[in-house]
Amino acid sequence: MDAINDIARPGTRWTAVFLRATVVLLTLTTAAVHASLGGFLFTMNALGYAAFAVAMVLPGPFGRIRWLVRVALIGFTLATIGGWVLFGARFPLAYVDKGVEVALVVFLAIELWLFDGGPFGIARRTRRLASAFAATVATRGAR
Repeated sequence: MDAINDIARPGTRWTAVFLRATVVLLTLTTAAVHASLGGFLFTMNALGYAAFAVAMVLPGPFGRIRWLVRVALIGFTLATIGGWVLFGARFPLAYVDKGVEVALVVFLAIELWLFDGGPFGIARRTRRLASAFAATVATRGAR
C-alpha cells in the first residue's frame, strides 16, 4: 500500500484503505459471479479478475506500478461489459454483475484521480514507462 504511505494529508489514509478494500471486494465479487457461470470464457474471466484483485494488494515493487494495474483493470472491466453488451445473455444475475462492474470502474477512477494524478498523472507515468522501456531496448540492442 505504497500509495497510502505517500499521502501526507490527515484522514486520507482511511480513504485509501476504504477505496482499495472496496475495489478488491468488487473485483472478487465479479470474479465469483463469472466463476459460478461455468464454461471456459467465464472461468478465464474469473481468473483474470482474481489475478487483478491479488495485484491490487501486493506489497513492495508492485506498489509502484499499482497505477498500471488500475488502468489495466478498468480496461479489462470495460471489455467484459462490452462483451456482455454485444453477446451476453440477459438474465437478472447478469444485470447485477454489470452494476458491480460499473461500480468497480467508478471506484478505480476515483483511486486514479486521488492517488495517481488523474488523466494527466497517468499520461506522465505512461510516458516515463515508455521512455524507460525504449531506453532498455536501445541498451540491449547496442550490445
